[in-house]
Amino acid sequence: MGGGRPLTLKLTLSLSLITCFLLSSSYGQNCAKHSFPNNRVFKTCSDLPVLNSFLHFNYDTSSSKLEIAYRHSGIGSSRWVAWAINPTSTGMVGSQALVAYQQTNGTMRVYTSPITQYQTQLQEGELSFNVSDLSASYENDEIIIFATLGLSNNGTMLNQVWQEGGLNGNIPQMHVTSGANVQSMGTLNLVSGEAGTSNGGGSKLKKRNIHGVLNTVSWGILMPMGAIIARYLKVFKSADPAWFYLHVLCQFSAYVVGVAGWGTGLKLGSESVGIQFDAHRTIGIILFSLGTLQVFALLVRPKPEHKYRLYWNIYHHLVGYTVIILSVINIFKGFDILEPEKKWKHAYIGVIVALASSAVLLEAYTWFVAIRRKRSESEGKLPYGGVNGGEGNGVYGHGVRTQQA
Repeated sequence: MGGGRPLTLKLTLSLSLITCFLLSSSYGQNCAKHSFPNNRVFKTCSDLPVLNSFLHFNYDTSSSKLEIAYRHSGIGSSRWVAWAINPTSTGMVGSQALVAYQQTNGTMRVYTSPITQYQTQLQEGELSFNVSDLSASYENDEIIIFATLGLSNNGTMLNQVWQEGGLNGNIPQMHVTSGANVQSMGTLNLVSGEAGTSNGGGSKLKKRNIHGVLNTVSWGILMPMGAIIARYLKVFKSADPAWFYLHVLCQFSAYVVGVAGWGTGLKLGSESVGIQFDAHRTIGIILFSLGTLQVFALLVRPKPEHKYRLYWNIYHHLVGYTVIILSVINIFKGFDILEPEKKWKHAYIGVIVALASSAVLLEAYTWFVAIRRKRSESEGKLPYGGVNGGEGNGVYGHGVRTQQA
């Protein structure tokens, strides 16, 4: 018993040291621990929530001068970074940006760029406020922009935007319009140093998520389920006419929810002037058109014995399967645009695999049922009896008349 106490003390001491080390390492990632060259000191700093970015600054309330150092870590040499203040709104358009990147000859380029539209290549231009001491450095996969801004005395709360994107030679290209790149905006309190999230960005992200969920459930799940019900349940006579009403209910529900998702997409498009996903948008319009056509086609559906019913069935099946294929394609395009956590994409893949597997199994089973039924009916047409020679029994309980001599 006594010999175990030193061992326990050693284990406790070791765990304490490890915990302290981990805490100090974690704390070391905080922007307050960063040291700048030439003994430059910034009194306040903020860990920005996305894109591996940090803002260090000194603010002089009497002169409204803001001295900043914007750090963007984990960035490749063929990418640009920018930090901006938006004096008029919370988004990208109207931002007064500081842009920096490493040119192909290895030197740094840093300049000012007023953002007047979404489709921009960050052309150089004067900002709405004075900028001095502008410089930039690139070292250890980190770009730092230094500048002094002469702000107007309009309060201590700013709207800030920060961003990154690729280069084509020495020309900045459009940044990614999904994921963290559409969340990199917010407010900055110059007194407390607190960086808040922009309500506008969060609201737009919420609308995107709603748009994605509505369309995934409707076009991507309910539509295939309705097709499976129609194709396989009607083989079973006991399911007639229940399969038809289930099919209509499933498809109509999918259409209603899908129209709601399509409407949110139109709303998002109107709020994101200059940002377009042409393929996703085009497929969405085609889906809405074909879905609407299917709904109205029910109004002119011929009766089973009508001579045009065969052509209506061909049209109905062709359009229906086209809608399902385009729906799945467009949903995956939506995943690429929205870039949610991988678990959501994997979950949808699991749903699609489950539906496809069910369809394959049901296809095999219904073929088996159809072949057996056809064989039984063929045997039932033999003279003098039904199956196993039993007169009057036939198949499915229906009698078979014997030929009269």
